[in-house]
Amino acid sequence: MPSETATRARIALELNPPVARVRLDNPPLNVIDIPMMEELSQALPETETRSDISVLIFSGSQHAFSAGVDVAAHTPDKVEEMLAKFHNVIRALVSSKKVTIAAVRGHCLGGGAELAMVCDLVYTSELATWGFPEIKLACYPPVAATALAALVGQKPAADLILTGRSITGKEAAAIGLANAVVPEIDLERTVHETVQHLVALSPAALAITKKAIYAWDSIHFDKGLARAEKIYLEELMKTEDAREGINAFPQKRQPKWRGK
Repeated sequence: MPSETATRARIALELNPPVARVRLDNPPLNVIDIPMMEELSQALPETETRSDISVLIFSGSQHAFSAGVDVAAHTPDKVEEMLAKFHNVIRALVSSKKVTIAAVRGHCLGGGAELAMVCDLVYTSELATWGFPEIKLACYPPVAATALAALVGQKPAADLILTGRSITGKEAAAIGLANAVVPEIDLERTVHETVQHLVALSPAALAITKKAIYAWDSIHFDKGLARAEKIYLEELMKTEDAREGINAFPQKRQPKWRGK
């Protein structure tokens, strides 16, 4: 079957059975705004219904996989819609029957790192920058708060989420955020080699095996993410510090914390 490319405003969906690729395309840093979330929510079911697709690759640009969710979407009038739409994307990825692969270059931060971490396989450039900087705005990353400890261990997860510090692609692979770290020039070749191995296998067996691998985790993930989202909306977003952090960011100033 010939390849197809559907270019939307924020993403490009390339269908080249048995492989599909979603390219995040919101220059310069592929910030995940609400329109991108909506486009992802349309593209994922499109690939899911294709029986001729067994592998789904996510990638960004040379400079950024994604620098995270749009800070402007965290304001009180938008935050509930933003969380619902972003978590719908995450849940669709987690429940996908396709083998999902993230190819990470450049900035992979916040919601971008959350999107990458829920993929089945992750390959990162050694020059990539990973992190969950939400705490610097007096916020937290609900998906990472729910699932990161299961990937990297409780102490490394607490370190990344509570400090908001950035790490290299090499450190991301060392702690288990990525399967492998490779030189920038070798990233696509590494992903291609993995894809060639996967497409030689039974799509039905891969889908059922995925279900078995995540059977236990999926129960906890659904409940945990719902709980993290509830705390975010009902407690965090009612603090003065969260409002201050979100307001300070676009003003390019240091927030003034009041501790309440």
